[in-house]
Amino acid sequence: MSMIVKRKELSFWERLYIPALISGFKVTLSHFFRPNVTMQYPEEKWVLPEGYRGAPLLVKDQEERTKCVSCQLCEFVCPPKAIRITPPGPEANPECGNIEKEPEEFEIDMLRCIFCGYCQEVCPEEAIFLQQDYSLIGTQRDQMVWDKEKLLEEGGIHQDDIMKWKNK
Repeated sequence: MSMIVKRKELSFWERLYIPALISGFKVTLSHFFRPNVTMQYPEEKWVLPEGYRGAPLLVKDQEERTKCVSCQLCEFVCPPKAIRITPPGPEANPECGNIEKEPEEFEIDMLRCIFCGYCQEVCPEEAIFLQQDYSLIGTQRDQMVWDKEKLLEEGGIHQDDIMKWKNK
């Protein structure tokens, strides 16, 4: 069963749309005299809140060695499968000293990464940290797949009080 809705006739004044135009001009003028809220992006940046999760990065220890030991836990726990690790194999690298196996390849596809922070939580060596920056820039897709060198360069050196590989 359908129902017909009766509408009242518009007056001459309402048909001219002058009240609507005047109220629109009032809104425009009120915004015209307010201060500008546009952020001038590269010069001004947002203040990031506590607990912000940015892109994951690899870090080195105080002796410039990669803290990652190829356990592949971050690769297994990553929901979008953005992390790919290639372990070095059974032989140990004599340059690494007492540290375990450094990964042969470590890649993170930043276009797939959802910045959930699971990789940082699961890492037993504290080799992955989330950066406090939100601007990831690349003009091509392959520039957004960060390899081990790029991740270590961006991550830098992590000052750790416990140097567990010193005494082994």
